[in-house]
Amino acid sequence: MNKQIFWRRPQAVFLAGALAVGLGVAGFAASHAESANSPVLLKLASGDEGPSRNGFAPVVKKVLPAVVSIESTKVSKIPTAFEEGAPDDPLFRQFFGNDDSNRQFGTPREAPDQREQGLGSGVILSPDGYIVTNNHVVDGATGIRVTLADKRQFKAKVIGADPKSDIAVIKIDATNLPCVTVGDSSKIQVGDYALAIGNPFGVGQTVTMGIVSATGRSHLGIEEYEDFIQTDAPINPGNSGGALVNDRGELIGINTAIIAHGSSGNQGIGFAVPVNMARNVMDQLVKTGKVTRAYLGIVPQDVTPAIAKAFGEKDAHGALVGDVSANSPAQKSGIEKGDIILDVNGKTVADSNELRMTISMMQPNADINLRVSRNGSQRDVAVQLGELPTATASAKQNGQKENSVLSGVSVENLDAESAQDLKLPANAQGVVVTNVSPSSEAADAGLRRGDVIQEVNHKPVKNTSDFEHAVGNSKEDTLLLVNRNGSTMYLAV
Repeated sequence: MNKQIFWRRPQAVFLAGALAVGLGVAGFAASHAESANSPVLLKLASGDEGPSRNGFAPVVKKVLPAVVSIESTKVSKIPTAFEEGAPDDPLFRQFFGNDDSNRQFGTPREAPDQREQGLGSGVILSPDGYIVTNNHVVDGATGIRVTLADKRQFKAKVIGADPKSDIAVIKIDATNLPCVTVGDSSKIQVGDYALAIGNPFGVGQTVTMGIVSATGRSHLGIEEYEDFIQTDAPINPGNSGGALVNDRGELIGINTAIIAHGSSGNQGIGFAVPVNMARNVMDQLVKTGKVTRAYLGIVPQDVTPAIAKAFGEKDAHGALVGDVSANSPAQKSGIEKGDIILDVNGKTVADSNELRMTISMMQPNADINLRVSRNGSQRDVAVQLGELPTATASAKQNGQKENSVLSGVSVENLDAESAQDLKLPANAQGVVVTNVSPSSEAADAGLRRGDVIQEVNHKPVKNTSDFEHAVGNSKEDTLLLVNRNGSTMYLAV
């Protein structure tokens, strides 16, 4: 890779040099103040005090040896200009003429290989060479080379990867390696110092400083399982897979992504996978080469203030059960649509993402206790979790939005043919939304054409007559049960 360095202000270099000379002269004058009779007496450092310890040098010195640079190589096919059809391009006729008999490139041929190289970072977690990084750093790589802080290089192999969390584990054949101290990401707080260490843009090991800007960031569309630590410590391309550490040098996260808004570099919004999640994934990958997650079998929704009010809840927290999968652990335990899960094993559930992350960190067949609110009263429900099926690894969130209104909504009766088109059972009941006015609050809130309204204020809706009657009797607050693509969810009006 060619590197270009632009000196934009050479006069700054000159001034710095001039200042250095000036200080040298001043220092000489100060040390000979009496003989030279200098008008300015300077107090010079003797050098015996040692380096300042107001910064993070001791922390960095401890962590740097455990952060590595990763170079991955991928081989891909590149399209060739001499494939069939290419001669018809005017650009090719310009160079090769219009005589078909003289063309040698009309027959397709196999595209040549192209080697792509990517740069990233990794963190040594064990002295025998296990390194954690991002999945996207090594995904599809045909070759991986790891460079240690002491410049030693090793070939690495992938032990396992989990695209859903963007965590991968690679290993090098080495021993007695320096490794980082793993912290507890559940204890970090907004405002804590954070240091990002990695190999941005391939320039070499770099340390940047910031604070923890937020925790529990989700719904970003970066990964399937999101519980990110957000930091303003500058993170750039190449930092992926590197270390996010606290002011004690403990690993708290694996740097993963940035929000750049069109720029190729840092904008002060970076994200790291919490080390507790990364460690859980790493342990499974090292032991079995794959990641298994627990399965509850519900479609959770956030409890908005409108939802809380509609269900008679004082506080807008917990996870609303929008749907229950057939034969799932939730169904077998008696969990129902409309239940609000308040805590898991005594730990309060803030929202649907926290519930999802909590369950995903558990092992299949684990026995848990859920505190559930149903019809205004609370109860405990014991559940034995299952294993997340591969086919349903992606929970059906579908960008669900919980706020909706009825004005501007047109519906029609649901028949067997429409039910089949909408992936519903032939005997499904309800009314199909045929139109939502773009200027209505319903459109702004997310009610869509094709949604099937099955309940209004907990009362079943079988046809348009039921719907009109329910709407006519509804007051300021209305709760809809909507079936979308085979899964139900609640919408508060």
